[in-house]
Amino acid sequence: MALHTHYPSRSQSLLLGAGLAVLGLAGRKLMVQAPTMLAGDWDKALAAEHNAALALFDALAETDATASARRRLILMQLKHALGKHALEEENAIYPAMREHGMKAEADALNGEHGYVKQYLYELSDLLDDNPAFQQKLAKFRADIERHMKQEEQELFPRLRQALDDSATGRLTRRMNQEGLKLA
Repeated sequence: MALHTHYPSRSQSLLLGAGLAVLGLAGRKLMVQAPTMLAGDWDKALAAEHNAALALFDALAETDATASARRRLILMQLKHALGKHALEEENAIYPAMREHGMKAEADALNGEHGYVKQYLYELSDLLDDNPAFQQKLAKFRADIERHMKQEEQELFPRLRQALDDSATGRLTRRMNQEGLKLA
């Protein structure tokens, strides 16, 4: 009795490979977004992301000028974390704030995100043995920590009060969908 072995065609192999790549990408995205998703509602999730970003600031502050490769890696991680976080806020949270009478506050926070990008740009130029790196990093951390505290202690609680449970759930889902785009 002969055994017949079926080998996939080239097109079947390409489709299988593409499918596995998509699954791998989706899995990676879910792994990156999972800590945010598991943190709970949108406000708790954003606070968890704030804490993770501050930990990256601290790790970066612990480097010295001789650790330029480590600085580059941590700065890249910080850029990614802040970029994903900004997308979540700008495309989900700030529009919700505007809908609930907090237009000026949302616009101000959105404007501050531009300065975050400016700091990241400037730090990239100071990575290699520049004594101004730590000073710029400390100023950036102080400014972003003030931004985070304003969100967590004042603005997000106001928005949270304006939302019922259903709206909170929708906003949490929307925020996570935005985060998955850059995860």
